[in-house]
Amino acid sequence: MADPTENPAAPATSEPLPSTEPKRSWGDVAEEEEEKEKEERKQQQQQQTANTSEDKSTAELDVEGLTIDESKKVNKFLDEAEDSSIKTVTTGDTPYTSATTFEDLNLSPELLKGLYVEMKFQKPSKIQAISLPMILTPPYRNLIAQARNGSGKTTCFVLGMLSRVDPNLKAPQALCICPTRELAIQNLEVLRKMGKHTGITSECAVPTDSTNYVPISKRPPVTAQVVIGTPGTIKKWMSAKKLGFSRLKILVYDEADHMLDEAGFRDDSLRIMKDIERSSGHCQVLLFSATFNETVKNFVTRIVKDYNQLFVKKEELSLESVKQYKVYCPDELAKVMVIRDRIFELGEKMGQTIIFVRTKNSASALHKALKDFGYEVTTIMGATIQEERDKIVKEFKDGLTQVLISTDVLARGFDQQQVNLIVNYDPPVKHGKHLEPDCEVYLHRIGRAGRFGRKGVVFNLLMDGDDMIIMEKIERYFDIKVTEVILRVRNSDEDFKAALKAAGLL
Repeated sequence: MADPTENPAAPATSEPLPSTEPKRSWGDVAEEEEEKEKEERKQQQQQQTANTSEDKSTAELDVEGLTIDESKKVNKFLDEAEDSSIKTVTTGDTPYTSATTFEDLNLSPELLKGLYVEMKFQKPSKIQAISLPMILTPPYRNLIAQARNGSGKTTCFVLGMLSRVDPNLKAPQALCICPTRELAIQNLEVLRKMGKHTGITSECAVPTDSTNYVPISKRPPVTAQVVIGTPGTIKKWMSAKKLGFSRLKILVYDEADHMLDEAGFRDDSLRIMKDIERSSGHCQVLLFSATFNETVKNFVTRIVKDYNQLFVKKEELSLESVKQYKVYCPDELAKVMVIRDRIFELGEKMGQTIIFVRTKNSASALHKALKDFGYEVTTIMGATIQEERDKIVKEFKDGLTQVLISTDVLARGFDQQQVNLIVNYDPPVKHGKHLEPDCEVYLHRIGRAGRFGRKGVVFNLLMDGDDMIIMEKIERYFDIKVTEVILRVRNSDEDFKAALKAAGLL
């Protein structure tokens, strides 16, 4: 859905995009090529083993009040992000060329200032270099993009939205829909920081707390040029005719697989998309996520037309910079003691820790157990009231708290660069299927560490045969082998020290 009346200068060319292929279904690759690449990977792994080399391993919302205190962000464990094999499948005959610098994209001086001065970027990451020309080059084709957690996807669509907005037109021109309040707030923070010098206005469409609640009938119409929010609030604003899309140029779904999954927000997302199609006949659609399961892939390719694709194979999505371990624990108390005696004691000076649990009951029980042992921890879950959720997230992002227990409400898109340790207290499983791992959620969980190439470590605490079966299925899905860390009877922490050293954190 491109706008033929627009004709800004197309990004300049610099170097060819990685191998593009004729249009086919989602990420099709010939079976022989799959087998060949798999064999090559095995050979490489064997060679690496032989050489004993290590794996490379935001009513109005006061967004400003939730902004991160940059002075408290220190991370010693920073590596250059590893380049993964990004494949593209294009449609039409528009030539796209990779951008080696942000200047190659013909961005406004105000946007360049935001990138260099505010964001402190030096050059585009690999996914940015490949996807931004696809987003910014007329005729503005739709894009379905899958890439690793922490690879710079947010910058891709935020910069895309800012670039397409006419600052002189005081009406909504860009919309980003996110699955959670926290992710919407976070994305708005990034947009306001990056667009600080552009004069572009923005608003966050998320549920408001009781102190800031304004009845929808008393709200003025939305004039912000960029709107970022959750599907429920966006749909309410649209139904009340407070949010119109006749001037909309670009629609973004962040964590698109969850937004369009039948078990996620598919109904709301589709209604919003159809209303936009009726109101604005020329709107570019961008779908971004680290994961797309086969069902969602097939559905997406039916509803989004005339699209380009960018994807990474699932075997390459398991985050090389994050070391993954499994620890067999005889009972639940043993899991708590592993966290207390091994992970907390050894990881105290290594950055922040997120502990993921499966249910709110597990979250409450673990919170109480760790507090009883004298540890300061905070806990967040879907049932937590909005004011408290905002407070917990801000304190964690500002570094005022070091340990955060969370259900999967923060598994997707939560970006805190100081997180180096992830604990899967419970392995993620699909709803109603206790032995079926949710591999997408697993990938998103571990992706909270190792952001943009930073080093990180994940400890999977397994308690019984069911947990072991789930872990084995995760390993098979990603074609990886997760190293076991032995839980020794005599409080020896040598194996845990060795694991942290292998991850580059000791």
